[in-house]
Amino acid sequence: MTSAEQARRSESRYSRDGRYGAQAAPVDQPRTTRRSSTSARHIASRSEGIDAYTAKRKKKTRGRIFKGVLITLLVAFVGICGATAAFFFDINNRLTGDLPEDLREQLVAVDPQDPFYMLLLGVDKSEERSGEWGSSTANFRADTIILARIDPPAQKVTLVSIPRDTMVDMGEHGEDKINAAYSYGGAAYMVEVVSDFAGVDISQYAEIDFEQFTSIVDTIGGIEVTLPVDVIDETWAGINLTAGTHQLDGATALALVRSRHAYDAYGGGDFYRAANQRAVIAAIVRKILQQDPFTMATTVSELAGSVTTSMSVTDIVSLAMQFQNLDIDHNFYSGQTPTISEYINNLWYEIPDEAAWKEMMERVDAGLSPYSDASQDFTADATIPIGEGSNISDSGEGSGTQTDAEDEATFSGTVQVLNGTMTSGLAASKSAELEAVGFTPNAGNAASSDHTTSMVYYNGDARSAALGVAQTLGIDKTNVVENTEGYSTEFNVVVVLGTDQAS
Repeated sequence: MTSAEQARRSESRYSRDGRYGAQAAPVDQPRTTRRSSTSARHIASRSEGIDAYTAKRKKKTRGRIFKGVLITLLVAFVGICGATAAFFFDINNRLTGDLPEDLREQLVAVDPQDPFYMLLLGVDKSEERSGEWGSSTANFRADTIILARIDPPAQKVTLVSIPRDTMVDMGEHGEDKINAAYSYGGAAYMVEVVSDFAGVDISQYAEIDFEQFTSIVDTIGGIEVTLPVDVIDETWAGINLTAGTHQLDGATALALVRSRHAYDAYGGGDFYRAANQRAVIAAIVRKILQQDPFTMATTVSELAGSVTTSMSVTDIVSLAMQFQNLDIDHNFYSGQTPTISEYINNLWYEIPDEAAWKEMMERVDAGLSPYSDASQDFTADATIPIGEGSNISDSGEGSGTQTDAEDEATFSGTVQVLNGTMTSGLAASKSAELEAVGFTPNAGNAASSDHTTSMVYYNGDARSAALGVAQTLGIDKTNVVENTEGYSTEFNVVVVLGTDQAS
């Protein structure tokens, strides 16, 4: 092949601008034009490459950012959960860490929706006494003994004080004052003795020493009480309060629940002091139930160093949430063991009136007030009242007859919950409240959304269930009527929610 032919082949394979396989530009086209055309093709190609590359980089970057945020959130969530777990573990350790194993074995478990009994003890411990006598329970006695019946489904609480000087038979220890049980066998033996004496199983326990009582009241910001008479006991309790309503701090509340000589003119000071102790507990409960769950948990944390109990922080908050609708004015009952004072072997004892005590505990176990007649509460005129109620659960104060069955609230059955307002989710939230106390609710919407007053309708003989629904939701009993309005008869109860429930 000649050199001329090789040159022509080469030109057919390469363009004049040196690109392989490109068609040669016409010979008559100006050189500058050819350059600009070629340059334009290069620029377009490179631009497309950069855009594609940048898009890919952005996708990868966004993916990495999303993964980073997700990992950060997960780490934060795990951290929060860990911190929360540590928070609750610390509280529970302080609440229940010192609970003796023999006490745990003594407590009797109950189903979550059943009423249960709890023993509350105020023990005469203090740092000074512990330092002088030692920390053994044999060196201390229970000055305050309260048996509490707690009924979440019925939204009722009953406190019964057992006088510390009550004579009981303790088997191998013989007949002695009931508060000596703590010295003989600590909290576990105290639970055993009180359980036998009252004839009920005890499922929970709480103990506080008087020195720490002040921190409880101060932590919740004080309590309000109304005194019907002057309480003056400066020598023994350091208290001087006039009749009327007072806001008490921890120190003053402690002085009040310790004072018995302020009532010397009325009779046995221990009985009046015990009645005030129950009223102060009710005032503390009222204050705590006003808190939201988070604040409540924080409060329990602050109180954990002052109380030893069998209940965890979650148990306490859960129980409090169930009692958010507790009507303390009318469903918080109070009483004390009926006894007769006797002076035996140079000591004063309280001898139980066996028949009256048995009758009282039968009433308490049935969810009624300890007293069937107002005259049985001889301390009522001089001690702090609990709310605005009469402390008598029977119809007709002083009648001695129990409430008619049709006026007794029950907390089971099917309930249709209809939202009669513009508030979204109202029926669902109220259904949750009803389910928590034992009802089987079904949420829905009413035919109209202009209801102002909530009404409870019952079918057949379900009036008692309707009263339970009304009580749970805080609806007035006068708004409980028979279903004659054409609402569904497939449910025991139909509740139509008005704007009074939305607020």
